[in-house]
Amino acid sequence: MPENQKTLKGEIVMKIPAELKYSSDHEWVKVEGNKATIGITDFAQDQLGDVVFVELPALDTELNAAEGLGTIESVKAVSDVYSPVSGKVVEVNEQLEDAPQLINEDAYGKGWICVVELSNTAELDDLLNAADYEKLLLEEA
Repeated sequence: MPENQKTLKGEIVMKIPAELKYSSDHEWVKVEGNKATIGITDFAQDQLGDVVFVELPALDTELNAAEGLGTIESVKAVSDVYSPVSGKVVEVNEQLEDAPQLINEDAYGKGWICVVELSNTAELDDLLNAADYEKLLLEEA
């Protein structure tokens, strides 16, 4: 089993890349310098089912941590996506407008949602590392 895949309760295999940070709301953050790429986790996309629509945040929107940044609609439900960090939206994944299924196919790669220019890097300390996120998933399973 690849290093970043975890088995939960002996049945579920989820990808949890060690280099990312995670929120308890199942968003992931990849930090590069003062920018953070945000998406939803493999677990979240699995729970949603087939994604059919993604509402992206507008460029230059100022987000606060734990504030809604958009929604994801699947065949099962409509779910809010929350920003794990505060900052200004500097890039959005426009590919999701025509291909929302990228979130299901590649949650940590082509399925990213937006890039935020961080305004408070201390908030990163409040996020979970991969091991703590795995514990959260085990508790929720």
